[in-house]
Amino acid sequence: MATTSDIRNGLCIRYNNDIYKVVEFLHVKPGKGPAFVRTKLKSVTNGKVIDNTFSAGHKLDDVRVETHKFQYLYNDGEYFHFMNEADYTQIQLTESALDRSDLMKEGEIVTIQINSEDNMPLSVDMPATVILEVTHTEPGVKGNTATNATKPATVETGAEVNVPLFINEGDKIKVETEKGTYKERVKE
Repeated sequence: MATTSDIRNGLCIRYNNDIYKVVEFLHVKPGKGPAFVRTKLKSVTNGKVIDNTFSAGHKLDDVRVETHKFQYLYNDGEYFHFMNEADYTQIQLTESALDRSDLMKEGEIVTIQINSEDNMPLSVDMPATVILEVTHTEPGVKGNTATNATKPATVETGAEVNVPLFINEGDKIKVETEKGTYKERVKE
């Protein structure tokens, strides 16, 4: 059993007959009244995100999880296939278990949380940023760096990311996976 003081990002808890992962949280101590914890919980079974408030000291039923490094192999249209880097076993997951499947390219290393009780995968955590090549965008114009104007660009995985006007096809860019936003251009 855990309490509200144990809440952190990535903690998996059993709540309302489902398993939820804490996406974000905020401890609030108002000047008057008891403290509480405001959380955003994501269901690992259907991907639905709910907001919930726990009073301070509330008991939580935490789920024991193990984390393993997996390599993303391929997508067959229905399932995403991953291989465990330690023992080379393979698992397949549906798209609902992934947060940003459109930013994942073959060979990417991800962290998968697995429920210790029944060995079921709970969630897939991608790296904070990924480097992707721009496959299609409008041609860039030199000198267009003074404004914050952006244009849509399609990257090698098929995802669409808004990029600054100076980015051209063939450029490699760093994309923040949590929000799916452009971070910087990568020089080789």
